[in-house]
Amino acid sequence: MYKRKLIVLISLIGIGIGTYFIFNFYNIFFWNNTVFKNKHSYVFIDHDDTMDSLEIQLEPLLKSSKNFLIAAEKKGYSQNIKPGKYKLIRGSGNNELINVLRSKRLTVKVVFNNQERIENLAKRVSSQIAADSSSLMNAFYDTSFLESNGFSKENILAMYLPNSYDFFWDTTAEGFRKKMFNNYQQFWNKDRLKKAKAQNLSPIDVYILASIVQKESPKEDEQPRVASVYLNRLAKRMKLQADPTVIYALKKESNDFDQVIKRVLLKDLKISSLFNTYKNKGLPPGPITMPDISTIEVVLSAEQNTYLYFVADPSKPGYHLFAKNLRQHNSNKQLYINWINKKKIYR
Repeated sequence: MYKRKLIVLISLIGIGIGTYFIFNFYNIFFWNNTVFKNKHSYVFIDHDDTMDSLEIQLEPLLKSSKNFLIAAEKKGYSQNIKPGKYKLIRGSGNNELINVLRSKRLTVKVVFNNQERIENLAKRVSSQIAADSSSLMNAFYDTSFLESNGFSKENILAMYLPNSYDFFWDTTAEGFRKKMFNNYQQFWNKDRLKKAKAQNLSPIDVYILASIVQKESPKEDEQPRVASVYLNRLAKRMKLQADPTVIYALKKESNDFDQVIKRVLLKDLKISSLFNTYKNKGLPPGPITMPDISTIEVVLSAEQNTYLYFVADPSKPGYHLFAKNLRQHNSNKQLYINWINKKKIYR
């Protein structure tokens, strides 16, 4: 009788211990360990993150960070943290959470356009991926990369085409640059290269001219004519005399790209800068903004005409009056000067 009771007692103890371990196992690996209210929550893991820094980030999201650490150690994740952006689902157990952090890295949409300088691009991109502005600028201005691929510090913006791109959040500055260069090469296919050559322009030249066209006219229906004027002037080796390049030169000289300049004065045309197309023939050494892809296409397929001049049209805001000779242009110009003086726009 005593022996039977002992066996029963030992069995009950064994069952109790087994139940405890099973309970503990399920509690650590499979039972809900999330506390956030939304359907999901995002976690961003950097290249230099450790389990300690990850625990700090996860603690507000978990019921028990201790149990998560135990599960991470058992599954070998502690020694193999992977950087990236991850989406954690509400109600997940540690096993599922670790599986997500191990193999379900998400991409992010990186969007940029209308960046006036490469510095603006670096700032814009750094707000969307892990790479910071400083590392991006170092990658953009890397001398060996520039020289081996035909770019310079003045024109490197021409490599970056505005659009929406998919990147992993933890993409490095060099990784971002590499993908953008590959995209640049794909964009400049045989057809576009042929069109550029027909205009006696390189891809970088097209980008620079497109940047001037975009600053000169935001009207898509007028841009082909504006582009044709500049192409006609280039063909005749005339100075472009583009006001937007002077405005860029003024901003660059003062290192104040936030200032608003509504009117270019005669004294401004004398500024000593390679970007001043009133003093220098040909295109400036680099773009004055990031043009839309549609504007690049406009330059490649510009309207065919013999216009050589244009000035803002007072009767049609945003548009211009075009002329084929200087006499006609001076007449149009006087209309504009009278209008701007009447509006009392002095700067």
